[in-house]
Amino acid sequence: MTFLGIDLGTGSVKAAVVEAAGSILAESAHGYPVVAPQPGWAESDPATWLAAVRAAAGAVLGAQQPEAVGFSGQMHGIVVTDADLQPLRPAILWADARSTKQAHRMAQRFTATELARLGSPAVPGFAATSVAWLYANEPEVMARAHYVLQPKDWLRAALGGAIATDPSDATGTLLCDVVTGSWSPAAADWAGLPEHLLPQIISSTAPAGVINLGREIPAVVGAADTACALAGLGLQPGDGFIAVGTGSQVVSVLTAPVLDETLVTHTFATAGGIGAGWFRVGAVQNAGLSLTAALRWFGADVAEAVAALGEGVKASDPIYVPYLAGERTPFMDADLRGSWHGIGLSTDRAAMLRSIMEGVAQAVALATTAVSASGTPLPEVVPLVGGGTHDLAFQQLLADATGCALGVVEVPNAAVVGAALLAAGRVRAEVRAQPASVVEPNETAMGLLAKRRGTMAWLVQSQQVAK
Repeated sequence: MTFLGIDLGTGSVKAAVVEAAGSILAESAHGYPVVAPQPGWAESDPATWLAAVRAAAGAVLGAQQPEAVGFSGQMHGIVVTDADLQPLRPAILWADARSTKQAHRMAQRFTATELARLGSPAVPGFAATSVAWLYANEPEVMARAHYVLQPKDWLRAALGGAIATDPSDATGTLLCDVVTGSWSPAAADWAGLPEHLLPQIISSTAPAGVINLGREIPAVVGAADTACALAGLGLQPGDGFIAVGTGSQVVSVLTAPVLDETLVTHTFATAGGIGAGWFRVGAVQNAGLSLTAALRWFGADVAEAVAALGEGVKASDPIYVPYLAGERTPFMDADLRGSWHGIGLSTDRAAMLRSIMEGVAQAVALATTAVSASGTPLPEVVPLVGGGTHDLAFQQLLADATGCALGVVEVPNAAVVGAALLAAGRVRAEVRAQPASVVEPNETAMGLLAKRRGTMAWLVQSQQVAK
């Protein structure tokens, strides 16, 4: 038997035909634009998602007839539709910062304990704050609204499936109680959102109608992308991983909904039914995003930066603060910006490139510390996944910065595999993904990087005080 997995990402959709054991038989990806009509905005036209998923699915299905299809999707964003599921405006994505004022107001309205129970600090780009912005700035849209859906839930429904969501996506909205797995009347009321506009929360593996991709395929609800990645990697409570791509995530799988009242991490539900499990996330927005931008300023590529790392980070290297677009864990500050510190007459191009790579690794390290400090320690060997982790020198830098032994796992499309497994009625792979290699931290390098990380954190705090 085979199953179809669909992973709706920020800039592209992946489709894969997966056998019951989790092996990918065929896969394809198609991209679409993310647009910024104003600085700090991030939107997508949902019609481009539909076109891309039809192209990607058409490329992998051939003559195959999967038993069912499961969906994975980017978290936090919203699609506001009429009664016929037609979007009333472009989707507002997780990276959108227009609702910064609404986030500040939400932080003032709810206590730390109440926000922790909603799973996250009050930040822009989540459904609650984006909806509040729409009511304040586009009331004519909300007056016509019939549904407010998460991206993967709209996609499934637009293809003919049921209107519903699952616990993992619901708990990523700031509108859901992560302990009970139900919508929060207080949060919805604060956002001005009638609860009847929100979909029913059901299990990730629950039947969700039949979709049409040139042929009819039974669908299940699916789950958020990180929850699907956990499923695809076969991770259980006590496990975790570090992922590095455009952003970075430090994830720890929980045995219970341990709330973080320091509000520097997020707590979401795993794939499955209500109360099936939870995971803690340290979310870093500025990983590959910051690396790509900074290398572009120097006309450099990743290969040149990795070559500069061959000598190792030096005490005389400048310190790069990589927060070009605000940051979440551990600072939760959408207004942060990047900088260099310590540039001198002897600073050369290689030192600048090393500092860029180091800054990204240090951002991941700060998130790793925040997750561990929240009472959810990472495993002895932490799986390392993601497209930004292929270079040996960068793997070593990450190990030295985080102080973690990193097990390099070669499962590049764990989320789409997880989505297919959900279609098969399973909430995780039977076998935990094993690392192809393990990178141990170097104690000498750890000491140097810890000192420099302290300086980097001080630079961020100085920026916050000066605002």
